[in-house]
Amino acid sequence: MITVIAEYQAQPGNGDQVASVLAKHVAATRTEPGCLRFVAYRATEAPDSFVLYEQYIDQAAFEAHRATDHFQRFIEGTIVQLLAERRWARYEAVHGDSEST
Repeated sequence: MITVIAEYQAQPGNGDQVASVLAKHVAATRTEPGCLRFVAYRATEAPDSFVLYEQYIDQAAFEAHRATDHFQRFIEGTIVQLLAERRWARYEAVHGDSEST
């Protein structure tokens, strides 16, 4: 499994437009066969700030997500132009040893 956390900082005043387009992207992404979880959050104290929490079955599913029509249209084609900053990173789970005391 692969986890991706993305942070979007919209240009001042563009938060509502980003949220509107992001809602469509979330709905489309959740239908992808390799998507396990996709949630977008908007900061309550800073409405131009967003965090996306994404989980895919594997790297290939994540790459397939980035190649979809909806990713190209909603993210690359619309949201990126409304952002002041965009960061994302991939994460792996830290597994503890349940046998240890």
